Amino acid sequence: MKTSNLPSLSLATLDRIAPDLRPAVDPRELRPKVVHFGLGAFHRAHQAVYTESAAARSGEPWGIVAVAPRSTRVVKAMRVQDCLYSVAERHPAATTTRAIGSIVSALGMRQDADRVDELLADPGVTVATLTITEAGHYRRPGADGLDTGAPEIAADLTAVRTADITTVVGRLAVGLAARMRAGGAPISVMSCDNMAANGAALGTVVRGFVEASSWPDRQAVLDWMATSVAFPSTIVDRIVPATTDADREAARAALGVWDEVPVVGEPYRQWVLEDSFVGPRPPWELDGALFVPDVVPYQLTKLRLLNGSHSALAYLGAAAGCATIADVLETGWGERLVRALSAEVAPTLPEGGPDPVAYTDDLVKRFRNRKIRHLLRQIGSDGSRKIPERWFGALRSLRAARAGTPALELALAAWANATRPADGGRPSGAPDPTGRPSGTTGPTGQLFGTTDPAAAQLAACWREAADHEDTIRRLLHVLGAADLAGDGTLVAGIADRLPALRAGHVEI
Repeated sequence: MKTSNLPSLSLATLDRIAPDLRPAVDPRELRPKVVHFGLGAFHRAHQAVYTESAAARSGEPWGIVAVAPRSTRVVKAMRVQDCLYSVAERHPAATTTRAIGSIVSALGMRQDADRVDELLADPGVTVATLTITEAGHYRRPGADGLDTGAPEIAADLTAVRTADITTVVGRLAVGLAARMRAGGAPISVMSCDNMAANGAALGTVVRGFVEASSWPDRQAVLDWMATSVAFPSTIVDRIVPATTDADREAARAALGVWDEVPVVGEPYRQWVLEDSFVGPRPPWELDGALFVPDVVPYQLTKLRLLNGSHSALAYLGAAAGCATIADVLETGWGERLVRALSAEVAPTLPEGGPDPVAYTDDLVKRFRNRKIRHLLRQIGSDGSRKIPERWFGALRSLRAARAGTPALELALAAWANATRPADGGRPSGAPDPTGRPSGTTGPTGQLFGTTDPAAAQLAACWREAADHEDTIRRLLHVLGAADLAGDGTLVAGIADRLPALRAGHVEI
């Protein structure tokens, strides 16, 4: 909410901003050439920054149309500001802020459905990107295919009007079909979410939607997609905490105008892309993006070391009463956890990626940055979708090799502990990192204020189980990991760690 009489950031007020804080390119010279689904903070602090730099350094008019799948609050705020906003880069000793202008239009996916479909069919649009979280891909638990039984997907498959489609998967499928019918110019579609082989995963669910549709020409759409639509895999990396009112005030002070939708991020950012595009794309390499023939070594390193450590820190930190990642790194065990988990998982990483030891050293430095207030409840949300990607691949490889997995077992115990319902109680004297009175929770009823699409199923595992081992088996089944649930030694190892965690103690 605006708390200043200063004018809002917009094209009309750009001249009020210091020249070195203005966008690197004149936003009025850009054209809609990229469609992005997911108008959240991460996209605006990552891909939009790379795209602006690519446009500025190449002289090519690469503009982004950003589409919000659900909430239109940010859409409205962006429109008021001519889609300008600011990014604050938080170094440990200082913060730098500047305005970004690569987003040329902001749309609501349902409210502006016709315009979204028009853009996806436009031959001038040659790239579509997504940051919709793992859950937004609607994959079957434990499998690669589209979950056609999900209520949202089922409803989209029977929707009469395209405006009634609520999932990005459905919207993409409809838009690509329209593109084929309009002439079929090639297009590259990229998931920028934290999933192994995210390109293949996205391609599978989009094709699955077309296959499950009742369109008379669905086979023609699939045949065209096979030759004219690429789904490159990508790895994105930058820690971007949720924006606060204090961040808005800081942006106002830096810019001299009011920015309702600023974002903040750490200094580090990385983008690795599979070099398999089928049409023109922004020259992101001009801003340091890396194009490689195979992203798997980079992807698994990021998923298992960074994202895997992040989730472990979130759940263990919540049990110990911490609120942010930096708080956890100030405990006596936070850094030990990161290094222990990384050392345990490193043997599962393929050759050709970053050096795991150097990568872990960088992680510790990044996690210690107190200027980045990354909330544990934000990182710990949607755990049922995140942790299979982040932990289970390494866990299965290590168990098959008969290697020890103590760090992963501790992390899984911490996740299990965090899935407890409110009536499961909090350990006596343990502080609540959400700031709520002891014994209260968020709307899902999870103990530490996290949210999860499977919250009700996870809570039932606690209410219906005979003992801790039974609880762990049930929880793993909810995640589609029947093989891990059947590993008695693993289940016992996880369950043995629950009592200490329930008492707020972390032992590494």
